[in-house]
Amino acid sequence: MINWLDHLNREVMLPRNTRLAGGFPEPFYKAPSGEALAEVQFTRDYERSALHELAHWCIAGDSRRLHDDYGYWYEPDGRTGKQQQLFFEVEVRPQALEKHFCEALDIPFDVSVDNLGNTGINGVDSFKNNVEQQYIHYATTGLPERASVIYQCLQQWKLAQGRLDQSIKQGEVV
Repeated sequence: MINWLDHLNREVMLPRNTRLAGGFPEPFYKAPSGEALAEVQFTRDYERSALHELAHWCIAGDSRRLHDDYGYWYEPDGRTGKQQQLFFEVEVRPQALEKHFCEALDIPFDVSVDNLGNTGINGVDSFKNNVEQQYIHYATTGLPERASVIYQCLQQWKLAQGRLDQSIKQGEVV
């Protein structure tokens, strides 16, 4: 169980008719249908998967969020070099946001090439640099609106946890 998940769902996601949910073998965005909420599904209970999928949700526009997986393509492990380069192009912004979310929770971040079946991937260093440059851009110009709300919510949760931990260490009644 990810400790901050319920807080984020209650404060940010549910008011936007969306739920962040883990326990799935693969990440997936399930668009809203009828009365059902949209669902941002992440892999198992992996925090980094949750934060990454949140980043995609933040970038997807209103019309994209009406389609399963935002209407985008996905190529699984074993991509060709050309497919991997396209992956690198579209992943810069989400991974830069993911880095901000990791920062809010003090979770280590490293880029994901998401192609475990293909060794010797070209362009990883350039991709890392592009993600870092986008991260810096967001840090100086501001995060997109939904990402900013999520970042602030995660920071608030982390701060509250720190105060709780401090109270416990000092033997205060919680």
